[in-house]
Amino acid sequence: MNQIQAVEEEEQNNRDSMMQFRKLNQPQVTIRSIIVGIFIGSIILISNFQFGLQTGWVSMMSLPAALLGFTIFKLSGFSSNFTDVENVFIQSLAVAVGTGPLCYGFIGIIPAIEKFLSADESGSGKLIHFNLNELMLWSLGLGLFGVFFAIPLRKQVVIKEKLPFPSGSATATLISVLHDEKLINLEITSESESEEEMEAEAQDNNYNSNIRSLLITFVISSSYTLISYFFPILKNIPIFGRVGSKWEWDFQPSPAYIGQGIIMGLPTVSYMLFGAILGWGILAPLSNYMKWAPGEISDWKTGSRGWILWISLSIMISDSLVSFVVISFKSVLQFLKDHQRLKDDYEIQSLLDKDDEKNEIPEKYLVSNTVTIIGIIISTIICIISLKIIFKSLVPVYAIFVAIVLAMLFSVLGVRALGETDLNPVSGIGKLSQLIFAVIIPNNHPSKILINLIAGGIAEAGAQQAGDLIQDLKTGHLIGASPKAQFIAQIIGTFYSIFLSSIMYKVYNSIYEIPGSLFRIPTAIIWIDCSRLVSGEGLPEKAGVCAIIFGLMFGVISLIKNIVPKKSKYYKWLIYLPNGVAVGIGIYNTPNFTIARFLGGLIAYNWRLFSDRGKISMIILSSGLVLGEGLFSSVTMLLTSLGVKQYQ
Repeated sequence: MNQIQAVEEEEQNNRDSMMQFRKLNQPQVTIRSIIVGIFIGSIILISNFQFGLQTGWVSMMSLPAALLGFTIFKLSGFSSNFTDVENVFIQSLAVAVGTGPLCYGFIGIIPAIEKFLSADESGSGKLIHFNLNELMLWSLGLGLFGVFFAIPLRKQVVIKEKLPFPSGSATATLISVLHDEKLINLEITSESESEEEMEAEAQDNNYNSNIRSLLITFVISSSYTLISYFFPILKNIPIFGRVGSKWEWDFQPSPAYIGQGIIMGLPTVSYMLFGAILGWGILAPLSNYMKWAPGEISDWKTGSRGWILWISLSIMISDSLVSFVVISFKSVLQFLKDHQRLKDDYEIQSLLDKDDEKNEIPEKYLVSNTVTIIGIIISTIICIISLKIIFKSLVPVYAIFVAIVLAMLFSVLGVRALGETDLNPVSGIGKLSQLIFAVIIPNNHPSKILINLIAGGIAEAGAQQAGDLIQDLKTGHLIGASPKAQFIAQIIGTFYSIFLSSIMYKVYNSIYEIPGSLFRIPTAIIWIDCSRLVSGEGLPEKAGVCAIIFGLMFGVISLIKNIVPKKSKYYKWLIYLPNGVAVGIGIYNTPNFTIARFLGGLIAYNWRLFSDRGKISMIILSSGLVLGEGLFSSVTMLLTSLGVKQYQ
């Protein structure tokens, strides 16, 4: 019986291999897939700019990118020869385009330098403003090395360690259902889902229901965006009266914020609401009453908003660094354990080698080591030259080089964290890099704060881009797509995003007041204040003491949440301990940004309880809400530039 079973398994493996090789030879890099991928990526990029400048939050949008790609081909009549691997190419290209605003620092680093860096802090005695060519050069410097960092990590985390990458696996599931194909490597799908759950998800997520949900929510969101432009009162509804409005507790019924809350889930948005209550319901009024922040409430320097920002910053840094250290320690420890176990047991090593070979594909479909090494060297040189052209003598070469090396090291940990938890800790990575450079750069260096910002941006760019691209490679591996084709998609998407991101940043700044009531660029404020903090800048009255207290509290909470094993009987109670990053976001964002997200989290919670549709359908529905408002923001941008009348 065992022999018969072994023969059957071998025959199934052979069939899977034949299917995989057949897919590898199918057309993937086509003119039509490039055009569609760029189109979808542009939509995602505009959406990410809109919400990134408002809240600092962006999304890969992998699932809607895959669904939109399929929809476009179905409507055009070419769906009969449109394959799942070509859909993977489109999705990979779209993600590379759409994540540009975060990768190139256009929602954080660049506005921090342009809007908040003083002439003295720049080291030149002048304020820094970038022209379009400099923005493109900056993006080129930061946009390439993350792509090449991802290549050697694929075999380790996707093939050997088989990390789940939940979002990447979910995208692969959706693509396989749309194209009525089976996933090739089912053994490496998310460990959080059983085969029965995957099958139920596939039965639930048919094309017609998903596209209907996407279209309905897209129409609702886009309609709200247009109507609220003409009637701005709809953007801020005073549900708590005049006192509530004074402390920013108006309700902003943005469909996109509700959609973001659905994607985030109830625990995360609950932590954000807790942060809003702590910051804007307790600490901000307290600082104003005690005259620690005597200025206008919304003033970043003398008001309550600026005062509680330091509390927010302390909580986020503490939580991010503790989580980062614990994850790093666990990763290194696990690596050493695996290495020793494999060293001691040759048979296991042989079996794993065979398994890896079975799951790997011929070298002609892979990006070679030579290309990887040359790419890393060239992208490093491009980064150094680009930044030297822009900043000249203000930023030394050694600082740029060290930042790139740190980005390479941090990208490994960021990718592992994303693969295991579906969360890339780029905020913690950026802040850790800032702390390191506070030590590396002499305290008397005239441009120490500028260098600190740039170094943090480089580290964040490498880790964020490597993580996003590895997640796409996970999707491709499950489907059976060519890694080389995906690499081409990522390169094309990156170069296109360099130009479009730079142009869109200039467009937003020419039309809107930034920072302003609509675009508060909170991430930029976090970046600049973190640089000032680690560089020894003074804090407002009593802010330092409170920052230390809350930083220590959330550092301990983060330690507990990260060291308690999943098998522990206490693990299920950890959900009631607040996440520091989410609490910090709830403090530095005004409550009117958080309330709608909390509503979305409640919808997500009840969806899972009472709906018979799966998680993928829920994400598709919420993506329609986000994309509708994000895309039609370009329409309201045009109306604003034309001076079309609004009714107050």
